[in-house]
Amino acid sequence: MLSIGALRAHLLASRLAGPVATSREESLRSYRLFAARDPRVLLGLEPQWHWGERDLLRLMADRCGVSADPAHVSGPDVIDPERTLAGLEAFAARLGEAARRRSPVLFGTGHPHRLLAFYAGLARALSAAGCVVLTPAQGVHVDMATRFGVRGHRIDYVRGVALVREPGARPPVSVTGAHTHSPLPVRVALGALAEGGGPLPELVVGDHGWVCGAGQLGVEAIGLADTDDPALFVGEAEGRVAVTVPLDDGVSSDFYRPLVRYVLGRAGLPWRQEWP
Repeated sequence: MLSIGALRAHLLASRLAGPVATSREESLRSYRLFAARDPRVLLGLEPQWHWGERDLLRLMADRCGVSADPAHVSGPDVIDPERTLAGLEAFAARLGEAARRRSPVLFGTGHPHRLLAFYAGLARALSAAGCVVLTPAQGVHVDMATRFGVRGHRIDYVRGVALVREPGARPPVSVTGAHTHSPLPVRVALGALAEGGGPLPELVVGDHGWVCGAGQLGVEAIGLADTDDPALFVGEAEGRVAVTVPLDDGVSSDFYRPLVRYVLGRAGLPWRQEWP
């Protein structure tokens, strides 16, 4: 397992934390849209408290380490690596608890091009520990809003991780699926489990709508979020998201692999060289 010092250095070198590729303009735009209750950034969360732009900026400064100065309006945003390390510690603790209880777990991502291998490594380890990694609603059609209007997608699973594919997309043309913020896939997946009478997940692991959509429905959820994804941090503050790890969710997929080894080590789970 990586030492904390080595992982901190990796976070900064890969720009998973520290100055990140997400711009201050992008983050502030998301805070404005969230304050206006725009569903594109709510990610399936229905906030219980009033969140103005200044409230969100203070929250994100506390949870991520971004500047709390509203006059700071441009340039790269910043994530405090110490907050990322603390988030990974809490994330690992939840995974370790799920492994000890052999809980059914659902993995899902709206960032398959970047984060699929990260979640797949965790899914493999939990499966080896005796957890059921759920794959409900395989192939089910979901209509989701996109920048091109409402488009049909289908739910698919790659190495135990849920994602959505655009119409007609098949491997290897679209091996890792489509990028989405929508909570609809997790709602459909959870609905399929409820209707089928099988085990419901005791933990959902992922990002974007997979986490917020599950948390809104009362399912324990943990995930990763960037500085322009305030919904997960609001969900955590309001008690509907169990753990949110602040990091850049758009860097090269290889940069997340050391995090798999670290998280599994902190969770007391084995890691094997052949795992993603």
